[in-house]
Amino acid sequence: MKIGIPRALAYYAYYPFVNTFFEKLGLEVVVSDPTSKEIMDAGVEDAVADACVPIKLFHGHVRNLLGRVDYVFVPRLVSVNREATFCPKFLGLPDMVACSITNLNNMLEVRIDIGKRKRELFLTCLRVGRKFRKGFFTAYNAYLKALMSLKNYTHQFLQGGIPPLGVLTQKKSADIKLGVVGYPYMLYDPYLSLDLIKKLIGMGTYVITPEMVPEKVKQKYAGKLKKTLFWTFSNSVLRTAFHFLETGCVDGIIHVTAFGCGPDFIVDKIMELEARDRNIPYLTIALDEHTGQEGLNTRLEAFVDMLRRKRKVKEAAML
Repeated sequence: MKIGIPRALAYYAYYPFVNTFFEKLGLEVVVSDPTSKEIMDAGVEDAVADACVPIKLFHGHVRNLLGRVDYVFVPRLVSVNREATFCPKFLGLPDMVACSITNLNNMLEVRIDIGKRKRELFLTCLRVGRKFRKGFFTAYNAYLKALMSLKNYTHQFLQGGIPPLGVLTQKKSADIKLGVVGYPYMLYDPYLSLDLIKKLIGMGTYVITPEMVPEKVKQKYAGKLKKTLFWTFSNSVLRTAFHFLETGCVDGIIHVTAFGCGPDFIVDKIMELEARDRNIPYLTIALDEHTGQEGLNTRLEAFVDMLRRKRKVKEAAML
């Protein structure tokens, strides 16, 4: 039995859990191919016109799996904590995919709403196990192994690595430290992000992303806004930005966003205003299926050069 995992959206946040769980259930996990122009074009063709580029890309990855697997895993992500939900397009993702892609008759839709009680994730895993006629102990063992895999994945980030990009370590002696914030599926898909993070590392900077900041640290900034945002990833990005701004641990902040993303429009404006108040350099990079390499390279190089000049001026003033 083969289960297909689209390499898009929540994949970059939770794939160690998902892949390990299905493998320990005894299924063969087939991940869709790395994002390419062909996958992007297929997604643009299938998805509704006003969808953001990550949603279009998910459609393309589902299309990439057709005919290769027995089931295509399409989660309906509702919540993973009690304070927020996911973007409405995450909530309606199985419906969008089912309506947009013809001949998709093997979708495995799994509702993930674990904010109500702690054991809900295990109960969800148990229900999935039953679908594949797996017993309680098999599902329980798969669940435990999946949790451990996700924990190890998180630990790699906290140690300074960026595992989805194969970056195990960075030079801590880098003269410029950059806070690069954005949703996981925008930061860690090399094709969609135009390899932005590796470009910055290649320029001699040290990159810090939201996943590299401990949850306990981010939670300290939950009260910065009078009202918690509705969306899980948005809260993570905003709290990370507040951590950067309040501690001054970075020389500048880059926000990577999808063009036309509604929640991100709010998040971006808040971060821009807060950075301006503290005189912290801030850059917004909006990406879609038409974004080109050269324009991005020019903006990144100019931003990094500006940060280096600013640091030299500051150091000269201290002499």
